[in-house]
Parts: sequence; structure tokens; C-alpha cells
Amino acid sequence: MNDMIGRASPWRWAVLGAFMLVNFIIQVLWICYAPISAEAARLYGVSELSIGFFAMLFMIAYVPLSVPVAWLIDRFGFRNMVILGSAIMTLSALVRGLAGSSYALALAGTIGLSIAQPFFLNAWTKMPAHWHPEGERATAVGLITLSNLVGIAVGMALTPQLAQSLAIPTIQLVYALAALVSGLVFALVAREYPKVRLGPSGTGEKALMIEGLKDALANPSFRLLCIVAFIVLGLFNGVNTWIEAIVASRGFGAADAGTIGAIILVGGIIGAVALPALSDRSGRRLPWIALGIVGAIPSILGLAFFSSHLLVMVSAFFLGFFLTSILPVGMQYSTEITRPVPEGTTGGLIQLAGQASVVFVFLMDVVRGPSRSFDPALVISAILLALSALLVRFMKEAPGATLAAAGAVSKD
Repeated sequence: MNDMIGRASPWRWAVLGAFMLVNFIIQVLWICYAPISAEAARLYGVSELSIGFFAMLFMIAYVPLSVPVAWLIDRFGFRNMVILGSAIMTLSALVRGLAGSSYALALAGTIGLSIAQPFFLNAWTKMPAHWHPEGERATAVGLITLSNLVGIAVGMALTPQLAQSLAIPTIQLVYALAALVSGLVFALVAREYPKVRLGPSGTGEKALMIEGLKDALANPSFRLLCIVAFIVLGLFNGVNTWIEAIVASRGFGAADAGTIGAIILVGGIIGAVALPALSDRSGRRLPWIALGIVGAIPSILGLAFFSSHLLVMVSAFFLGFFLTSILPVGMQYSTEITRPVPEGTTGGLIQLAGQASVVFVFLMDVVRGPSRSFDPALVISAILLALSALLVRFMKEAPGATLAAAGAVSKD
């Protein structure tokens, strides 16, 4: 393997595309029961809350699995671990497809899928670090975020359409086939490194997982970023989880809620690409993280108090646009401020903070009060976002981003 600094390989986009594909499929499998929860509850003979537990299980399982999986990725490489995750994903999706009307088997398959997910999420920064110049890594992570959002949108939109002509177990078999194809594509396309690496082999990476964890958590800016990630992803997951109940108090029906949820995702898709690219171009991270947080505050208040369909939809769009842009920029920032901690370690810790936000989702329901309105939860969320913006002021900018933007790394 050539250890000289080289120009970025054009093949990086193929590797990125293959990685985006497996991330896309795991999100389809995560959300696909949500739009057909009533039908699934009847099939399995359980409550709709039991079906909702399928989606929450992904976040719950991530908490204990994040650090061990991050170690595996740093130790054995993102390619091998993503292939392992793809195999687990395919087999688990197959179990759900063969479950018939058995809730226990469907739950077992979902547990397997929740185990597979960290192998994808924790490689979000590792893959771009191996293949992409520093000046486009936030853009690469933004594109991976985009694939996740598109996966959620497809899972929400396609599953009800398939349910009109296919049984739920058959739908799961279709998704299992898609998982198999995505895993095979990744295995065929992906390599751990390009033939000519972007920098010297093993530049500054620490081999010991515990040492890397200690160094990352000892960094004040990184600790603050974890708090911000918890609040931002908690709000995003909470709004998407409770969107129907959030807008029901103002007379919006289930179809309206579905449309609003889709608009949030559309805004997120655009934001996940646009703002990280602008961050790469400017060579700065913190102003764009702050912009995402501040931009989301009026958006979440609009979702809470506007009664006009148009204004609610505009608020939903900008909420998705600003909230989702924070994660890719923040994840790249985390790798830049904690060097030489391995990317899998820092990325895994940020994802852990985000997935632990399942607590945030539960608390949003707890504070609804006797009226069962989510307005108090949304106002509290806006206050927490404002506090998050203040936390950003205490973070230090990552010097590596500015150097990359100035052309320190050669691109093709």
C-alpha cells in the first residue's frame, strides 16, 4: 500500500454510493411498520404500542452496542464490519418475512436489525476519512445522512402502497431481498482504502479504544457537542414519532400528518446536502452548527402554534432543513477536534448521544399533561435549542477544516 499523500480517487464516489445504499435499506426496515401500525397490530394480535416498540428498539439497542461496535470498526475496518452488519440485516429481515402472524418472531427479527444498525451508523465518519479529502468530508457525511432520510421517506411512503396488494410478511421478504442486494453491492464495490492513500498510513490514530474514549471525552468541545446531538436528534426523532398527535389538536387529520412528516423529510434531504457543502467550502464548522440550531427554533414554535396549513408546512420544511444539517457537520467537526482519536470512536460516541435521545422521545409524551397537547413539549424543545446555541459559543473551531478549505489536501 502506498503511504505517500495522493490525489483523491474517483472511486470514492462508488464506495460512498454503496455505503449510502446499505444505510438507505436499514432505515426502510426501521420505519416500515410505522405507517401500517394498525394493520400490523391486527396481524400479530398486539397493541399499536407494541408495534411502535419495533422502531424504538433500534434506539434502545444502540446504547449498549455503540462502543463495542465502534471498537470493531476501528480494529477490523469499516468494510468488514459493514459487510457483517449487512449479513445480520439480511438474515434478520428474512426472519421478519417468515414470521407469519407470530409477534415473537417478528420481534426477534427486529432485535437482529437493531443489532445490525450500529455497524452502519458508526462508520459514517470512518468511510469518508479513508476515501475523501478533508475539504469534502462533511459533504460526504451529509450525503450519507441524505440516504438515511430518503430511506425513512421511502419506508413511510412505499410500505402502505405495498400493503394494498401484499401481506405484511411478504412485504418484509421484499425488503429482505433489497437488503441482500445492497449488501452484495457494498461487498463488491467497497475497499477499506484507495490504492493511493490521502495521507500517511495510520497518521496519528490511537490503537487503544479506551485511550481514544478518554481523550475524546476529555475534550470540552466534544462533550458540549454530545449534549447538542442529544437535544437535536431527540427533537427530530420525537417530532417524527409523534407528528400525528402533534398536529391533531389543531384539526389536522392522519393524511395531513403524513404530508407534514414527508415535508420535514424533504427539508431534511435538502439541508443535509446544502449546509455541509457550504461548511466544507467555508472551512468552518461552528457557524453552520449554530445556524442549524437557531434556524430550527422558530420552525418548532411554528409547528406548535400555527393553525394555517400553509404555515405549518413551511415550518415543517425549515425544521427538517435546519435540524438535519447539524448532524453531518457536527460529526465531521467531532473528528477534527479530537484527533488523533479514531473516527469510528468519535462518530460512535456522537451517534450514541443521538440514539440515547429515545429518552427525549418518551419525555415529550410525559409532559403532554391533561390536555394531551404536545405544545408544552415543543416550547420546552425550543428553549433547549436556544440553550444548545449558547453551548456552541463555548466550543472551539476545528483548525483542520480551515486548512482543508484553503487547499491543503489535493483533489482530482
